[in-house]
Amino acid sequence: MSVQNKVIVVTGAGGAAGPPACRALAAAGATVIACDVLESSLHPLADDIRAEGGTIETHAVDLLDEAATEAWAGELRSRHGHIDGLVHLVGGWRGGKSFVEEDLADWDFLEQRLVRTLQRTTRAFHAALSDSEAGRAVIVSAKAAGSPSSKGAHYAAAKAASEAWMLAVAHGWRASETAAATILVVNGLVTDEMRAAKPEAKFASMTDVADVAKAIVSLWDKPATELNGERLWLTP
Repeated sequence: MSVQNKVIVVTGAGGAAGPPACRALAAAGATVIACDVLESSLHPLADDIRAEGGTIETHAVDLLDEAATEAWAGELRSRHGHIDGLVHLVGGWRGGKSFVEEDLADWDFLEQRLVRTLQRTTRAFHAALSDSEAGRAVIVSAKAAGSPSSKGAHYAAAKAASEAWMLAVAHGWRASETAAATILVVNGLVTDEMRAAKPEAKFASMTDVADVAKAIVSLWDKPATELNGERLWLTP
């Protein structure tokens, strides 16, 4: 089993972890369906992947719109015949203030981005992933979900809710030998751009987005029964 010839949906493809994941999946032979709020932001990435011989489509979908998300999922499955992966990378962060100073509007922002979009996409693609010979759903979570700080309560709570949702998806696939819902756990993500901006910083506790991309590709190299419901730590 491998990711070759699989059709993989990557939501939040324009974020920090999105481009490396898309490149790694395409390089391994997958057809990548990249989605972000602004499709135009994905065009340079798509041009690079196509120049390297990879296959990618770009889409702009409002993942908070349930009907639009379900229609998009149905159209993709009808056109490609199968959907084998949902890599949900829609992210966001708010925090840094004391517990009582945090703005409750931050929770609204994070709940919409981290939780609602996950709910919409996993429901929309659930049938296709269940029917795939190797269906995988994966999110990148944070250590904060299990050990929150008083200066990041909203973020930690949203990540914990996302993990609980994924574990519920995994529970539904507990008898499946082909479908798996998996959580990748990091302290935080680091990119080449971040290192260039702060060359003096060591980012010792952070996980490189390239390593996240490798972990995502590897999900199709392992049996679903070894991955379903698992929290895989990618911390240094």
